[in-house]
Amino acid sequence: MKVTYGRGYAFSLQYHIVWCVKYRRKVLTQEIETSLMEIIDKIAKDNNFQILEANTDEDHIHLLVNCTPQHYIPNIIKALKGVSARLLMKKHGNFLKPKLWGEHLWNPSYFIATVSENTEKQVREYILKQKEK
Repeated sequence: MKVTYGRGYAFSLQYHIVWCVKYRRKVLTQEIETSLMEIIDKIAKDNNFQILEANTDEDHIHLLVNCTPQHYIPNIIKALKGVSARLLMKKHGNFLKPKLWGEHLWNPSYFIATVSENTEKQVREYILKQKEK
């Protein structure tokens, strides 16, 4: 776990974030996952936070995010879910729209937990093992 230093402060903020596809539809195919990860990486760069780990299963996504104290978590979630849904529908709409009512990709809720230096390794391993069942 890396400590970052700012002017007059130091921080290490990591969050485990999970959200699901609307109606838990199993639509996150390999092709869509590839697009999703590219989109999420771009969103993170554009908003100045880091994706430390990411993985999906067919109906949900797990992220380990590193950010600054200036980041407002609901804004990060809004950017990740909103932009990714719009761009995935634009690129893969012919596949996604028939499987989702109302053309909403993501369930409106999400899970978030802070990650400490004591739990970071376990969270990373858990995220990486999402497809193993």
